[in-house]
Amino acid sequence: MKGAGRVVFVAILLMIAGVLNIIYGIAAVGNAHFFDNTQYVFSSLHTWGWITIILGVIQLTAGFSLIGGGGYGRVIGIVAATLGALESLLSIGGAHPWWSLAIFALCIYILHGLIVFGEEEEPARR
Repeated sequence: MKGAGRVVFVAILLMIAGVLNIIYGIAAVGNAHFFDNTQYVFSSLHTWGWITIILGVIQLTAGFSLIGGGGYGRVIGIVAATLGALESLLSIGGAHPWWSLAIFALCIYILHGLIVFGEEEEPARR
């Protein structure tokens, strides 16, 4: 099937994003010095950390499902990558804006890979 290698690559990227979000969330819940001088518009640092942990777990499960070939992985992967992109944009004003932009770019690439997966192959011309 066309795009199968891309899906495995995107699944691995989705799992990496999930692990990074879980680590980022644990640091936020644990009041790490990583977040010194950070203010959040919508919530406290602890709430933001739990949201990030939950999003990371969803991304991990979607990545594992993609590798297993499940349809859940593609649908939930698209939702999780979209939420991850929005979450990273909302944290751009924090302590590490370049990190947030890097996670945003990663989520956009994941979205691209999941959305264009399995496009119809053009017939070979002779």
